[in-house]
Amino acid sequence: MRLTILGGGGFRVPLVYRALLSDVSRGDSPITEVVLFDRDRRRLEAIGAVVEHHRAEHRAAHGGSGPPVRVETDLETALTGCDIVFSAIRVGGMAGRVLDERVALAAGVLGQETVGAGGISYGLRTLPVVTEIARVLAERSPGAWVINFTNPAGLVTHAMADVLGDRVIGICDSPVGLGRRAARALGLDPATVRFDYAGLNHLGWLRGLYHDGRDRLGDLLADETALESFEEGRLFGAAWLRALGSLPNEYLHYYYMGDGAADAGEATRGEQITAQQAAFYREAPGRPREAAVLWERARLAREETYMADNRRAAGGVERAAEDLDGGGYERVALAVMRAIARDEPARLIVNTRNRGTIDGLDDDAVVEVSCLVDANGARPLAGGRLSAHQSSLVQAVASVERDVAEAVRTGSRTPALRAFATHPLIGSVPAARALLDGYLRAFPALAEVLPRP
Repeated sequence: MRLTILGGGGFRVPLVYRALLSDVSRGDSPITEVVLFDRDRRRLEAIGAVVEHHRAEHRAAHGGSGPPVRVETDLETALTGCDIVFSAIRVGGMAGRVLDERVALAAGVLGQETVGAGGISYGLRTLPVVTEIARVLAERSPGAWVINFTNPAGLVTHAMADVLGDRVIGICDSPVGLGRRAARALGLDPATVRFDYAGLNHLGWLRGLYHDGRDRLGDLLADETALESFEEGRLFGAAWLRALGSLPNEYLHYYYMGDGAADAGEATRGEQITAQQAAFYREAPGRPREAAVLWERARLAREETYMADNRRAAGGVERAAEDLDGGGYERVALAVMRAIARDEPARLIVNTRNRGTIDGLDDDAVVEVSCLVDANGARPLAGGRLSAHQSSLVQAVASVERDVAEAVRTGSRTPALRAFATHPLIGSVPAARALLDGYLRAFPALAEVLPRP
């Protein structure tokens, strides 16, 4: 099977290839060729050098070779004849992310790439691009599957599914990371635990930890030492988690704690990452033998500073060593690939159509829930009802996502303004007007997406 990675020059791509090599070592990989697509040839060369290093290491250690890698800068060529597409693009690049953050901060609201104002801006720019990608894929490889990691993941998965149907599955590493950490806090092997998780992308809750047929979440909530032994427990505090009766996704820190936004004078997360990765992308193409070392150094710096503002606000929470090693989204991506390619049912937390799973949402709304994934795609597994609090927050943000999609579909700025004004982290018409005007100035091409009042 041929795997095409959109955003193949992206910094985290070597993690996916390294995970593929682990499958090859076990004789368990369905992937026989990898195509890296990116418009930026320089980024492709830098990441290609790291991938070839990992491939050479694997050959030396195991005597066999990993899947061959081909690089492409033409989208139609990259998508022709592929079986699985892993989408991890960033429309506007890191410069676009910085503007998403900076315009929000200038308007006095949270400056974050996927949550709140930045996520709305990111979605408005990204949906037209991924919709066109889906159309090209439908023409060039109509039987291919898409595993989407492009943010905002729920919005993007929905847009691509409108073209490709159920052959699109969205993934995120936050839910699986939360589940693994919670299981370990109870002294359990995460592989033996069944997770009940539900919500939207970057807005969900772990509501059950089932081991040997018994839900152990109550045991964890009752044990303050265990509860505050892992990242989310320290971020939110044991008292608040017991009040919720569930474990929230780390991104809910922005909603519950009202902090995490940098001051206008501080470096944004996008500016931090740009600085961390600049030397790698500049130096790696000319120093291919050292590319992997340069990449690992920058990767570790990125992981160590992930959600640093939130962890600082919570009293200086440090990330656990296992969370610095990677193994999050690429592990989920490989699990989805195996389930589809080998028709081996796997219980995974992914983004897919609601189909009545969460009350109050349309059947075709994209939710992030525990699913059974196999060759037929992802089927949500029925869980308990969301609490009134969870349901109200999910419906509010889902309404914002519907408005973003409507704005792109109709070319009208009115639903875009409504999305900004009604988001729970904005909630102000004057701020919404300032945000829409600010993003239109920052991204001239956005006026082409939204030409109408």
